[in-house]
Amino acid sequence: MKQYQDFLQHILDKGTIKEDRTGTGTVSVFGYQMRFDLNEGFPLVTTKKLHLKSIVYELLWFIAGDSNIEYLCKNGVNIWNDWPYQKFKNSPDFNGETMKEFAAKIANDHEFALKYGELGPVYGKQWRHWKDEHGNEIDQITNLIHQIKTNPDSRRLIVSAWNVAEIEQMTLPPCHTIFQFYVIDGKLSCQLYQRSADTFLGVPFNIASYALFTMMVAQVCGLGLGDFVHSFGDAHIYSNHIDQVKLQITRTPYALPKMKINPEVKSIFDFKYEDFTLENYEAHPHIKGEVAV
Repeated sequence: MKQYQDFLQHILDKGTIKEDRTGTGTVSVFGYQMRFDLNEGFPLVTTKKLHLKSIVYELLWFIAGDSNIEYLCKNGVNIWNDWPYQKFKNSPDFNGETMKEFAAKIANDHEFALKYGELGPVYGKQWRHWKDEHGNEIDQITNLIHQIKTNPDSRRLIVSAWNVAEIEQMTLPPCHTIFQFYVIDGKLSCQLYQRSADTFLGVPFNIASYALFTMMVAQVCGLGLGDFVHSFGDAHIYSNHIDQVKLQITRTPYALPKMKINPEVKSIFDFKYEDFTLENYEAHPHIKGEVAV
């Protein structure tokens, strides 16, 4: 994962101090690209330990077309809790519950989850239930798989989460906005465009998530693995992550782990958490950082 280490160093060296929506402040660059050959190993950052469980469950949540954190909380995944928790804190139902208590209530009280766990029409909704002007739903993932299988040379193997008509209804507009697949020599590659990138906390998750998704799509379409290409708009390090980043870039990356996927799964919608096994993951200790909300 030298590509990621070089990316962090580039932002520190070339970045400009910039204000942001959260009021935290960032060091930011505009435009950058990383490329990962998926045949060389699974691109999971090794200079700090990552929580693979969160990455896998979040991806399955996207693919399912879900936009409520209930499923995530039931599976002990808390990476989306900050935004609905802030909404809950501003509600008349808030009685001083901690974030942990809020997550437990989401997981165990379906009515409460319906009221306070919904994020609006975020990723999963756009991937699976994009509404056209007639109110009909477009399942972009089903269409994508069909096109890869039947027309692999198409230049339209694209999924977009950036639905302009629904941006204001989303708790957080999509940061990873659009991705495109590409088939050549029987191998599948994917390129993601990310408009906004929290490079310390978010990007390691994004790399692993889209690499895994590419592997899953390749399997169900009977293709080999190509590259994952990660392209950025505003790539930034939050001001309260600078020290953590400086620590991380002093660490030497370990060899990449291997991701094993259950070969019996033939539909993109049939994958379960238990179908993924990470092998030989060696990582430096976790580095904590606060999410800017």
